[in-house]
Amino acid sequence: MKGVTIKSVLIAPCGMNCALCISYQRDKNKCVGCNGMDAGKPNYCRKCAIKGCEMLKGKRKKFCSFCEKFPCARIKNLDKRYRDKYHMGMIENLENIRKLGIREFVRKEKSRWKCRNCGGVVCVHRDDCVSCGKKVF
Repeated sequence: MKGVTIKSVLIAPCGMNCALCISYQRDKNKCVGCNGMDAGKPNYCRKCAIKGCEMLKGKRKKFCSFCEKFPCARIKNLDKRYRDKYHMGMIENLENIRKLGIREFVRKEKSRWKCRNCGGVVCVHRDDCVSCGKKVF
């Protein structure tokens, strides 16, 4: 959708860039992202084991890459699913957040996930651009 902007607040603890998610990009029943309010989110999002992880509670840096158990089994499973199906990896994202910092990571994401045809933000869950319909992957 036009108007979608990648911002640091949209980067989930697991490394997911919520701006790339079809649930965030759609017009109806739009998700506010993992770090947003839980009202209106599907039950599986509200009860996310990664977001609710005890290791993240009370920490200043709210990303799994700063955890002493990184990468845990949950992150490994999520990473495998996203690498296999959606052309991105949570472990790579989290390592880049740790190495570059969140601001530089977001800057690189803006370039990486920009549609070459219309300039909109690409949806990681689709092979075509949500805004213009051009094949992306």
